[in-house]
Amino acid sequence: MPYTNPMAQVYDTGAFESIMDQGLELADWNGFESRVASSGHEGKLRGRGLATFLEWTGGNAFEERVTVRVAADGIIEVMTALMPMGQGIATSFAQVVTDILGLPLDKIRILHGDTDLANGFGSAGSRSIFTGGSSVMVASKRTLDKARELAAEELECSPDDVEYLAPRLVVAGTDRGIDLFELAGRQTDKQIFIDSTSAVDGSTWPNGCHICEVEIDPQTGDTQIVSYANVNDVGKVINPLIVTGQLEGGAVQGMGQALCEAVVYEAGSGQLQTGSLMDYCLPRADIIGTFKTGLDQSIPCKNNPLGVKGVGELGTIGATPAVVSAVMDALVRAGVPERKRLALQMPLTSEKIWALLND
Repeated sequence: MPYTNPMAQVYDTGAFESIMDQGLELADWNGFESRVASSGHEGKLRGRGLATFLEWTGGNAFEERVTVRVAADGIIEVMTALMPMGQGIATSFAQVVTDILGLPLDKIRILHGDTDLANGFGSAGSRSIFTGGSSVMVASKRTLDKARELAAEELECSPDDVEYLAPRLVVAGTDRGIDLFELAGRQTDKQIFIDSTSAVDGSTWPNGCHICEVEIDPQTGDTQIVSYANVNDVGKVINPLIVTGQLEGGAVQGMGQALCEAVVYEAGSGQLQTGSLMDYCLPRADIIGTFKTGLDQSIPCKNNPLGVKGVGELGTIGATPAVVSAVMDALVRAGVPERKRLALQMPLTSEKIWALLND
């Protein structure tokens, strides 16, 4: 590393063998045959599938605009075109600001989607945190630099002599200083305002190893995901709860694609028969048994100052091939001929599996 692939894209960091080894350990790979035997005693077919993968995130949209307003009322407003889509991005952005400015989260207000205040590329391709978060970090640092300059004028000293001891700016080695928000109130427009545009150096390449084990009931064709283990390299992690939620939520979406989600039209008329969630089979919490998720933060990205990698789509990339491979492995063990296995198309519903097992 860095490695340039045949498409002229550069992998900045990666430890792929290590990620796979961690996945094998988390899944108890070597204990699988005993679990096959246990499933057999209950009349079930057991199979396992493994998927290792590398994702290209962010495309080539590396620049983002962020504005920061320090208001006299004690609130810092950060405006960005990056949009929340259930991924908790406002919380992560606020944590980035807090890390730079040393203020509690209730003093930070993240604003989205108002094109009168800010324009930018927006959320797409898992770029929100590594591009947008990095831009929030840069904008926060520029805000602090601006505050030092303004404080130096108030305190009649050089900006280099101003230290930031949140929320005060003080002359180094003295007790002379001014509160950040008081400083904002002394400005002509009662605020400290920064309009910041910055860019990261390239895409990020998150990767992972996902391992799935399934049990199939040959009497009904019902397939249950009994265990799922995954280890992911997403670089540095700002909020582990949010990242784990995205990985596991994405994996469940991938499981749904593999096993149950299908759009059905009536033969002849073309009438949609799965037009509501009463008919369309979404994955639910009961689609999975044991769920183990690991995060390896030892391989930070070198293309952005946060060291983070995209994560929004990572779970679903690994889950679908891992689940399908696990089902195929179970069918191999049941002696289903290859030509019949290869004729299967997702979703692998109980009806399809039952028909295959019962010829």
